[in-house]
Amino acid sequence: KEIEMLGKSGINITNRLLVSRKAHLILPTHRLLDAANEAAKGDTKIGSTLKGIGPVYTDKISRNGLRVGDIACSDFNEKFSALERSHIKVLEMLNYSYDIKEIKNEWLEALEVLKKLEHIDSEIFINEKIKENKKILAEGAQGAMLDIDFGLYPFVTSSNTISGGACTGLGFSPKLTGDVYGIFKAYCTRVGSGPFPTELFDETGEAMRNAGKEFGSTTGRPRRCGWLDLPALKYSLMLNGVNKLAIMKADILSGFEELKICTHYNYKGKNIDYVPFRVDDGDLTPVYKKMKGWFKDVSEVNKIEDTPEKLLEYVDFIEKEINIPVSMISVGPDRLQTIYKGKL
Repeated sequence: KEIEMLGKSGINITNRLLVSRKAHLILPTHRLLDAANEAAKGDTKIGSTLKGIGPVYTDKISRNGLRVGDIACSDFNEKFSALERSHIKVLEMLNYSYDIKEIKNEWLEALEVLKKLEHIDSEIFINEKIKENKKILAEGAQGAMLDIDFGLYPFVTSSNTISGGACTGLGFSPKLTGDVYGIFKAYCTRVGSGPFPTELFDETGEAMRNAGKEFGSTTGRPRRCGWLDLPALKYSLMLNGVNKLAIMKADILSGFEELKICTHYNYKGKNIDYVPFRVDDGDLTPVYKKMKGWFKDVSEVNKIEDTPEKLLEYVDFIEKEINIPVSMISVGPDRLQTIYKGKL
């Protein structure tokens, strides 16, 4: 769909888009398994996007996965049918009713598009480009607290979302990494279930959600909103080795008379500034620093000298707490709606 959309805009990327042979395929039955597993969890569901990603990782780890490179192999149909049959058995055990016809037809059509793209050994390609001194930008998906190993388990995604995941995902050495850019919102959000210490359940949280258009890009679900959480931010910066920071959506906080930043947690009667093993055991309370807000609409501001003093104070406080400079302040969705505070 994205290729078609770009094509209608006059942009042909089919001769420029390269697909790794080692990328795993999401089968129609993976999506059904995702939905069946989520339904079986009832009230303890984790808020999956239902795209089949979790079940794909299950097959990958159990060494049953089907990969892009398999498409060109003579036994592809045999492998596909075998994996599909094993999924159907699980669906029967879960007593999950479904109609696979429509999504399977969609998948087969998409497979034909995928066949037209160039399939490569991405780890070799990437390392060759590094030797040629080409610039490589790796963009991760999802936040650090959703990392399968270091996130707020079990309310996490199925992959490593921290910067180290780029090395294992693309197949290059960590010693070749250059800058690590940390991108965070001026406040916190979360989609789906899971602990959220600074979550707001009042009209302030609702105002944040509406102003920031905080609805899941994949699911459309309303995002939960709350104050900025510095212990979680510090934890994320540590895990990722961040050396450059950019704060997003500062414009959304315009108009709030009072702002809060969580500086510590009171955990079992003791103040801590890190994320403990269990965040949701009822013994954790956020400790806040109160700050005055700014009322100026900053969406048109793009110079540091025109930036409201209270916004700069907000950013300066964050910098001092985390000991990493914020180089960029985003005040709107357009790339020109950016205030450069330092060198990126």
